[in-house]
Amino acid sequence: MTYLRSGGFLLAVFFLAACAKKEPAIAKVPFAPIAAPAWQLKDVAGKIVSSEQFKDKVVVVDFWATWCVPCREEIPGYIELQKKYAKDGVVFIGISMDQQGPEVVKEFLQKTSVNYQIVMSEESTGAAFGGVEVLPTTFIIDRTGTIRDRKEGAEPTADFERRLLAVLK
Repeated sequence: MTYLRSGGFLLAVFFLAACAKKEPAIAKVPFAPIAAPAWQLKDVAGKIVSSEQFKDKVVVVDFWATWCVPCREEIPGYIELQKKYAKDGVVFIGISMDQQGPEVVKEFLQKTSVNYQIVMSEESTGAAFGGVEVLPTTFIIDRTGTIRDRKEGAEPTADFERRLLAVLK
C-alpha cells in the first residue's frame, strides 16, 4: 500500500508499460502544427542549453530515458540521421527523463556514440510540449519554431526519416 501512495511509483509503472510497446503508438488524429515552447535545460555536465541556440534549424526533440528499451533502440538511427542531415541544418536534442539524474545518463553516453546534444528534463518540460505520456516521444520543429510532427513510441528509422524529410522540404 505504501507504494501506491507514491505518485512516482504509479508514474514509473505507466512509463514502463508505455515504453515496452514494440509498435509505434502514433496518434490517430492528424497533428496540428503549434509553436514550440522555449526551453532552457542543463546538459549532463551542468551547462545550460537553450532552444534559442538552435534558431533557424530543423530541430528533432526526443524525450527518452536510459531504461526505456525502445528509446535505446531508436538512438542508432538518430545518430545516423544526425550525421546525414547536419549539413542541412538538422539538430537532434535528446531530453532525458531519467529521474536518477545526470550520472546515469553520463554512464549511458560513455557506452554509446551519441553525436547529438543530450539535456536533462525538468518537471515542466514535457508539459510545455503538450504532455509526454509515452517514451519515446519525438517532435520535429521547423526553422520557424513550429512543431510540425509529434511521434509517440518507437518506429523504424526509415519511417522517421520520411517524417523528417517532409519538414526539411
